[in-house]
Amino acid sequence: MDDLFVAFVGNLPFAWAKFGFMQQALLAILIVTPLFAFLGCTTVNNQMAFFSDAVGHSALTGIAIGTIIGIGSSVASMVIFAVILALAITLLRKHAQASADTIIGIVMACTIAVGIMILSRNGGFAKYSGYLIGDFLSITSGEIALLAIVSVIFAVLWAFVFNPIFLMSSNPSIARSRRVPVWAMQGVLAVVVAVIVSLCIPWIGMLVINALLVLPASIARNVSRSIFEYHWIAVIVSALSGIIGLILSFYLSTATGATIVVVLMAFFVMSLPMGKIRKG
Repeated sequence: MDDLFVAFVGNLPFAWAKFGFMQQALLAILIVTPLFAFLGCTTVNNQMAFFSDAVGHSALTGIAIGTIIGIGSSVASMVIFAVILALAITLLRKHAQASADTIIGIVMACTIAVGIMILSRNGGFAKYSGYLIGDFLSITSGEIALLAIVSVIFAVLWAFVFNPIFLMSSNPSIARSRRVPVWAMQGVLAVVVAVIVSLCIPWIGMLVINALLVLPASIARNVSRSIFEYHWIAVIVSALSGIIGLILSFYLSTATGATIVVVLMAFFVMSLPMGKIRKG
């Protein structure tokens, strides 16, 4: 499938399409953007935008802890730490007296500080700075295969948990009356967000990854008139922004993840008057 896609893109009459790294990046974007759109819709519905931001920014601590205990893969370290962090925040939200945003803010500030403190010893932080920006153009065939597998697993999982999670986000009281395990579903959602965000940080960058998750859903919410429209508009806008951002980054020599977010922001601004017209 990878070879067929590369061959198809390579025959397109555009200068950027002749480069192998652009072909690979385009395939990755077509996998990642729908995944982030669907997950972003659920994240926004459950008011977890700040949580996903915390997971992204706390990835440095995962790398730092992995370095200390000898985990060879930075991505594996980030994923393991993100899952632990997601479960810890979920438990704190359930049992602590403070509000959810206060708990998330405290945990995020602490973990980021610890990560920077460890990684900056003896001036060693520079070699990890690439995770701040990300690099879609460096993605390999093996990493694309991993993204595809993760997307399939996510689709299967969501087929089973979408309805209870949607009910939970719409009305927790009704969800409990229908015997939906609300906090268990919160934990599942938190872990899924943590895993996907952590896996994608090397290509998107921890500074902008939350925007790629939240903006498509926010745009779709502005203009959609049903749950069906909400999700599919988010997917279309996310994929379109990914393609436009990738091509612009090629000609402007800018970071791909950040360029995609700028394109998404332009769509968000356009969605404000469009939403008033559609819903007015």
